Amino acid sequence: MAKIDVVDLGNKKVGDMEVSDDIVGAPLNSALLWEVVRWQQAKKRQGTHNTKTRSEVHGTNKKPYAQKHTGRARMGDIKTPLKPGGAIVLGPRPRDYSYHLNKKVKAGALKVALSQLAREKRLTVIKAWDVTAPRTKDAETVLGALGAKRALLVDVSNQNLKKSVTNLHAYKYVSQGGINVYDLLKFGHLVITETALKNVAARLAGGTHG
Repeated sequence: MAKIDVVDLGNKKVGDMEVSDDIVGAPLNSALLWEVVRWQQAKKRQGTHNTKTRSEVHGTNKKPYAQKHTGRARMGDIKTPLKPGGAIVLGPRPRDYSYHLNKKVKAGALKVALSQLAREKRLTVIKAWDVTAPRTKDAETVLGALGAKRALLVDVSNQNLKKSVTNLHAYKYVSQGGINVYDLLKFGHLVITETALKNVAARLAGGTHG
């Protein structure tokens, strides 16, 4: 078991918590991280790109001129891909880019990302983050005290905190169920409440990650 310091909103140590070495002590596996980030990015693609085939291009099907005796190359219609404004050959069509990835792979990558942040002292566990009302200035003060210039913020469910950091582009809030590899790597620092980390660790200990 690894011990992680627990601090208050002023970055003063108020205790520590034990987390399994499997969660915060996994060796770096760049290939595993790459695979999960690729899967996340593929899921985000809309896949709405579209080009027109000959049957979809607006225009007549009539031959523009006679087949023979003009001295010109023969042409069937003006919608040919060879003419400007004509059809597109083998162009992109609407499709779904998402694909299946095993739960164990996703869980393993999340463990690797958490472990790397813990090793680099970029994992900050706070006792609790109680926000009575959304206020961006208060959030900036706390984050400054925690030394987090850019971070992913995670709590069990904290809508006031989410609203407080909405306009801060260097920060992003997600609930404990939304913690993911891409955001951890993108922001490079995790600020998480003690309760949320316990819940995430318990879920990962079961070998699954939705």
